[in-house]
Amino acid sequence: MMKHMFEKSLKENLRTVLCDLFNAKINLEEIEFEIPTDPSHGDLCTNIAFRIAGKVKKSPVEVAEKIAERISEDSFEVKSLNGFVNFRFTDKFLFNLSKDTLAFERERLGKRVVVDYSAPNIAKPFGIGHLRSTIIGQAIYNLYQFEGWETVGVNHLGDWGTQYGKLIFQIKRKNKNIKDLSIGDLENLYVEFHKEAKDDPGLEEGARIWFKKLEDGDGEAVSIWESCVKKSIKQFEETYSLLDVEIDYCMGESFYQDKMKMVLEEAKGKEIAKESKGALIVDFGNEMPPAMLLKSDGSTTYFTRDLATVRYRIDRWNPDLFIYEIGADQKLHMRQLFKTVEMLGWKKSEEFFHVAHGMYRLKEGKMSTRKGRTIHLEYVLNEAMRRAEEIMMQSETVKDMTEKQKKEAIKKIAVGAVKYADLKNHYSRDIVFDWEKVMNLRGDSGPYLQYSLLRARSVLNKCKQEPISEESTIKLNSEERAVLKKLIEFDGVIESAVRNFTPSSLAGFAFELAKDFNAFYSSHPILKAPSEIKNQRIFITEATHKVLNKSLDLLGIPIPERM
Repeated sequence: MMKHMFEKSLKENLRTVLCDLFNAKINLEEIEFEIPTDPSHGDLCTNIAFRIAGKVKKSPVEVAEKIAERISEDSFEVKSLNGFVNFRFTDKFLFNLSKDTLAFERERLGKRVVVDYSAPNIAKPFGIGHLRSTIIGQAIYNLYQFEGWETVGVNHLGDWGTQYGKLIFQIKRKNKNIKDLSIGDLENLYVEFHKEAKDDPGLEEGARIWFKKLEDGDGEAVSIWESCVKKSIKQFEETYSLLDVEIDYCMGESFYQDKMKMVLEEAKGKEIAKESKGALIVDFGNEMPPAMLLKSDGSTTYFTRDLATVRYRIDRWNPDLFIYEIGADQKLHMRQLFKTVEMLGWKKSEEFFHVAHGMYRLKEGKMSTRKGRTIHLEYVLNEAMRRAEEIMMQSETVKDMTEKQKKEAIKKIAVGAVKYADLKNHYSRDIVFDWEKVMNLRGDSGPYLQYSLLRARSVLNKCKQEPISEESTIKLNSEERAVLKKLIEFDGVIESAVRNFTPSSLAGFAFELAKDFNAFYSSHPILKAPSEIKNQRIFITEATHKVLNKSLDLLGIPIPERM
């Protein structure tokens, strides 16, 4: 909804009326507003009559009618409809409300949030599966920062664990020289290991031995591992640059190797860690399965490292909120982690939130590096650029563009298409990877939003906005009202996206705003409008440009200079 003083004032007005008419005592929080789906029903409505009808022993329709009769404002008309109280803003009031939306400045809240996102695995090419964590996490980071939080973004690289024992073991067993291996080669070795281990279970034991050597600091194991890390980080940096993603800190699991002993000692001291069949576990009783802190051979686990990570982040940043943008397949792990943190007395579990994103799936099933069923992000982006180039070549504007401008535009269109195809979905949804949906360059797509923004910018580049005085007469047609009504939703959409960790809310809003603006643009002249309404329409165009530009910026969708 709208984040305006108007909304609070209207609630207070309603509360006073309800008290006077029915002696009904209610809190402001009990009064909720919605935007009617049918524009003919007004611009705002409330179901408060239904909520108090039983208390005052009258029908909702009678309560709503009495409220509508009593409330009188110059800013809006009030009507009752089937028990709802509906408000229709005057043109002048709606126009002025939309101006408030353009004040993007937020007060600093004095709160800090740590956002854990991206977290690709070393020795594997960046897959389409890690795209979700990267771009949803970046959008959440941007939204919290915009809303006044101090934000700390952390890339928790998967650079430690038994999988590296498998990789080192395979490199040694196949007599490979790490210097000659690409990231693709390393992934293939990992896939081969799991295929071969099905017929030879002894390979798993060899992998465990090499991971134990790595944990113990064996020179050869560490040297191979370090080469894998360097090769991977170089490729990740290229991918992040292409996606226009910057993460404040990059700390792999290995960073916490020397920080686990203290955590283990504390868990033992507080009697949270218990021995079980030679291993060390955290027992949650009937609430959920136990989590393993140490394996029977003394090696650490992903869970141990995650606990050490939380402890480090508390000591360094002491955030008010921890956000983990990690796949839904890690739900149990995250529940165990948050509960253990609470059991240790470090933080309350409600200070943690798991943005459990759904998986990208192929039509034949779940992606899996072990089974060799995955799609590399590099391939997706290259294909997106190929398709974006086809569309660019059909445009008249391309004739006046330099090769550098063409390449830059193609890159931004392609990246925008891939990002938006993901971000428009609620994070919890699984997405079946389908070229026609991911690369739809028309309709509800990134390029459609980019084009809409540039269309507004083109109008503004050809004119100068003149100030509209308070005395000016404002008369709006239905298309103009639709754009302005959408604009005043912006603050509420941002608030909801932050509260619910849903960049998809903002993506949906941006699409609806672009659609309403294009309907207005196609139906009415702007630069050639009569003088008495020209500035009014220029303002609508300018406001749309500013809000759409900010929306795409928060979503991380790049804007080409021309399309």
